[in-house]
Amino acid sequence: MLEETAAGVRDGSLDPVELVEGALARAAGAAELNAVVHLDVEGARKTAAAHDRTGALAGVPVLVKEIVEVEGLPYRCGSASMDEVARKDAEVVRRLRAAGAIVIGLSHTHEFAYGCTGTSNRVGPCRNPHDLSRMTGGSSSGSAAAVAAGVVPLAIGTDTAGSVRIPAALCGIVGFKPSYNTIPCDGVFPLSQSLDHVGVLTRTAADAAYALSALADLPPAEVTTPRLGLATNPEYLQLTPEARGAWSAALNALDLVEVQLPDWSHSFTTAANLQGPEAVANHLARSHDRYQPDVQQRLREASAVQPADYTRAQEDAVAITRQLDDVLQQVDAVLTPTVLTTAPLITEAATADGGLEVRKQVLNNTRLANLTRHAAVSIPLPTDGLPVGLQIIAASNEKAAAIACWLSDRLGDRPDSTS
Repeated sequence: MLEETAAGVRDGSLDPVELVEGALARAAGAAELNAVVHLDVEGARKTAAAHDRTGALAGVPVLVKEIVEVEGLPYRCGSASMDEVARKDAEVVRRLRAAGAIVIGLSHTHEFAYGCTGTSNRVGPCRNPHDLSRMTGGSSSGSAAAVAAGVVPLAIGTDTAGSVRIPAALCGIVGFKPSYNTIPCDGVFPLSQSLDHVGVLTRTAADAAYALSALADLPPAEVTTPRLGLATNPEYLQLTPEARGAWSAALNALDLVEVQLPDWSHSFTTAANLQGPEAVANHLARSHDRYQPDVQQRLREASAVQPADYTRAQEDAVAITRQLDDVLQQVDAVLTPTVLTTAPLITEAATADGGLEVRKQVLNNTRLANLTRHAAVSIPLPTDGLPVGLQIIAASNEKAAAIACWLSDRLGDRPDSTS
């Protein structure tokens, strides 16, 4: 769709003004999702009217996660404590514009990207297009919901522990976290500089691969039959009954090699001990009084990580990365469920402990690829119920893109659509 849309703009068969007007109308019509926190109606219309019909993403309407600076637009990171205007474009926004995309506004984030549910923001929770009572996942909540609802075909997210892949899985779309620094984080409010990645959310794997090729010179995906590994660590496979059916059906359709990922507990703790101190440092000069309660709690917990634990985590991350590299010498990619459950109810995040049990289920499977900085993609599985995601971890962006496209063709797309 992205490639065809841009080609249509370039050859004159599609009008960027009409594309933008359609996206603005769809955004207004999907207001109940709370996915879009700011629409730049005047700016988007002006850009569309003056568009030169060039670029790999010519005329494509895009939403950008609100922790990413877009010059002249609000810069609030979903927090009541922050009310700034971005002074410059982040690097990813510069690349979007250079490719001919048109930024129409800003998408909802879990406050400061410090949460995996998408329920904590100055304007309230983001809602899942498949069921408004359910969460989108986070922290790239609005980007996922808007793409799933058909508001835009492409949105930008960030991913520190799964924040592109989790909402993609729960909303039934594709979330691609490329390898570390594929798209630099310049102009993105930092959560954890060791783990932060910029990624893309689209309706299809082919669109995700195309978007990355436009933003990061990713070679076109070459689709051949891959050798796929199935992670057998029990922690990665503790699915709820609602998610297990779609996962089991996918396994039955594939020829897989069983592989063992690095120890789950050690990897998870290592990533947490890297993220915590860096998050605390990034918020040290700010007053937390107006932060969301769960984000305040997370920062308090993070402040308990000792300097020695942080140093050890840096060392352990290198060893864990080597272990995963060894696994990826045996197979082209490793598959896991993206999330262990379908989208939980929004109310399940509103417990005294900040929805700890829900967060465990949602965050369980995605942290490893941030720690090791490998490419990771979530694609939707065919299901008659709420969306279920399959995660692909690969040694390179090219392999991840090719395998995501191959698997999407092999398994089939979700039969239902919210738009």
